[in-house]
Formats: sequence, C-alpha cells, structure tokens
Amino acid sequence: MTEPLLEVQNLRVRFPTATGPVEVVRGVSFSLGRERLGIVGESGSGKSMTGRSILRLIRAPGW
Repeated sequence: MTEPLLEVQNLRVRFPTATGPVEVVRGVSFSLGRERLGIVGESGSGKSMTGRSILRLIRAPGW
C-alpha cells in the first residue's frame, strides 16, 4: 500500500466567544490517497471550516 497524500487525525477548530471557546469542527479524521473525497453535510456542519483548516486559511483568533 502507498503512503496517503493527505492524512488528517482528530482535526479540531475553535473560536473564542464571550462565554468561552466554541468548537466548530470536532474530531474529524480521514486519509486520502489518489481517490476523490467528497464531504457532505447539513448547512453549518463544518465542511468549509474543515477545508479552510487543512489549507491553513483560518485567521486569528481561530485555532
């Protein structure tokens, strides 16, 4: 078996709020080889934040 092109383990994205941090992506994990991956889900389920986090496009104060 070949090495994955992308491996994501337990991805979490948080943003601070007045009442404490809010986790908008919780524990996403996947491994991607040469196949295609589609991420589906309801509006507001974290699809865009997952992609932005992988590409390191989330601006501070997010982490």
